Amino acid sequence: MSGFSSEWLALREPLDRRSRSRDVLEAVASAFRGREALSIVDLGSGTGSTVRALSAYLPSPQAWRLVDNDPVLLAEAFAMERVDDVTVETQQFDLNDDVGPLFDGADLITSSALIDLVSEPWLANLAAAAAARSLPVYIALTYDGRAKLHDADPLDERIIAAVNVHQLGNKGFGPALGPRAADFAIRIFRTFGYAVAPGQSDWVAGAADGNFQVELLAGWRRAAEEIGEIPRKTLQDWFERRSAAAQAGKLTLSVGHVDFFAQPLKR
Repeated sequence: MSGFSSEWLALREPLDRRSRSRDVLEAVASAFRGREALSIVDLGSGTGSTVRALSAYLPSPQAWRLVDNDPVLLAEAFAMERVDDVTVETQQFDLNDDVGPLFDGADLITSSALIDLVSEPWLANLAAAAAARSLPVYIALTYDGRAKLHDADPLDERIIAAVNVHQLGNKGFGPALGPRAADFAIRIFRTFGYAVAPGQSDWVAGAADGNFQVELLAGWRRAAEEIGEIPRKTLQDWFERRSAAAQAGKLTLSVGHVDFFAQPLKR
C-alpha cells in the first residue's frame, strides 16, 4: 500500500473532520443507539483519525482495533489522547492478506480515505467478509474524481484529469478503483443485501488552509508529472502560481468525496 506521512495526515485531518457527512454519521449513530458496548475494527487506520471523528457518535464503552501496515503511524495512534470508556489497540497487518479474520467478534467495520486506493477484487472480498458476518460498515472520505479551484486557471482541468488517471494506478493492491471506488462499493454492498446510506463529504479549503492547499497542489503536480502528458516546466509554473495564491490566502479549492454507511438488512 502506498504510504502517507504522519505530517500529511495531520494536515488533512481538520479538513476531513469538518467534511464528513453529518447525515451518514447520524445513520451510524442511529444504528447503534441503545447498545451498551461496541467492538470496532478500523482498516488503514493511520494515526487514528476515524476514532477521533466517530467515537463521540457511538455508545460507550468502545473497544477499537486499529489496523495498518505502518508501525510509525500505529505508534502515533496508540499514543493519542484517549477519552473515557474508549480503548484502543493497534495491529500491524498487511491489508493484502485476508482481512476476514480481523472482523471476528466485531460489531462495526470502519475505514477512511482507503477504498479509492484498492482494487475491485479487494473491495469485493471486503464486502463478502463483512456480509458473511452480517457486519455494518462505515466508509468515509473516498475521493470521487471531482475537484475545482477558484478562480479557474487554464491548466486546472488538464491537471485534475491527469490526477484522476494516476489514481487508477497500482497503490499496492493492484489497479486501483480511484474515482470509481464509492460507486463500486455501494453497488457491491447492495448486491450483498445491504441498505446503503451515502452522503457527500467534500473538502472545501479556503484562506485558512494555505499549508494544506500547498501540499495538496504539490501532490497533484507529482501525479501529473508521472502521467507525463504535460511538460514539467508547465506544471512547475502552474504550481508556483497556485501555491503563491494559496500562501496569500487567495485560493479556494474543493475536492469531492463520498461517505456511506452500509447496514445488512438481516442480522
